[in-house]
Amino acid sequence: MAKKGVLLVNLGTPDSPQTADVRKYLAEFLMDPRVIDVNPVLRTFLVKGLIVPFRSPKSAKLYQKIWDSETGSPLLHYSKLQHTALQQRLGDGYQVELAMRYQSPSIESALNRLKEALVTEIKVIALFPQYASASTGSVYDKVMELVRQWQTIPDISFINSFHDNELMIETFADNGRKHKPETYDHILFSFHGLPQRQLKKCDHTHSYCLQVDDCCDTLNDTNKFCYSAQSHDTARLIAEKLNLPKEKYTICFQSRLGNDPWVQPYTTEVVAKLANEGKKRLLVFCPAFVADCLETVYEVTEEYGAEFKALGGEHVQLVESLNDSPLWIDALEGMVRG
Repeated sequence: MAKKGVLLVNLGTPDSPQTADVRKYLAEFLMDPRVIDVNPVLRTFLVKGLIVPFRSPKSAKLYQKIWDSETGSPLLHYSKLQHTALQQRLGDGYQVELAMRYQSPSIESALNRLKEALVTEIKVIALFPQYASASTGSVYDKVMELVRQWQTIPDISFINSFHDNELMIETFADNGRKHKPETYDHILFSFHGLPQRQLKKCDHTHSYCLQVDDCCDTLNDTNKFCYSAQSHDTARLIAEKLNLPKEKYTICFQSRLGNDPWVQPYTTEVVAKLANEGKKRLLVFCPAFVADCLETVYEVTEEYGAEFKALGGEHVQLVESLNDSPLWIDALEGMVRG
């Protein structure tokens, strides 16, 4: 029986928490021209001469804190569970493959398995709810680079974004309800950051992005492909599910790299501001991630938690990601069948 192919792609993870493997991962990740979108000579100097040599040992220590000796990194562990659950849900008429944009399992190996299975079509789902050139765009770029070398190319389709997917929104809301949001002083929706220059490149009018007050607050025809605007929309939809008033939550962005301005406000500054206002308990959603990872498990819980307590706060609670929630698998199934 002819099968349809599904390719799930997440960002990636080192093969181990050892410095050498972290160095390999960071080098591949940061040398991607869609991630550090500067002159190739400058990018090589920055990545290979400065960032990777200095950051790899530090990042390795962080990965060691969240690494499980049996299942590896949380991101790979939950990605595998999502892959298995979706395959079971779709049945024998589909072949689901999992890949990472950087490191293992590779996109090339996953695509080759789909080719060998003689699938009639391939649906690619980059596991990033909000579109960004540095994430979703990079996945599509790599898929097309590889597939264009094939002699026979099946129908290929891409899920551009699912920032407003109803079942995904409900899963985040359900996870948040477990922590009783009403018992917290403030709620954060903390998204992964991007340089402002990358937002501007997505504004094809060249007259809207960061030139109009609150340009990302409401999704519209002009900013519909903007990562920040889609992030605001995701947060708004989750907040509506939880009946959160606007003054109860803040949308912010984490994980900066370098000195150029990134999307604001920065999570670390929001955490400090709330502590200075006397807030004691924070609940944090990270809706840019479909699986818990270094940026959620460590950066939010440990780093922001420590910063908040040092300024007089008491507790920072992370809302778990989508992980292997059955409702999230429902959402994936809907994207495939839809």
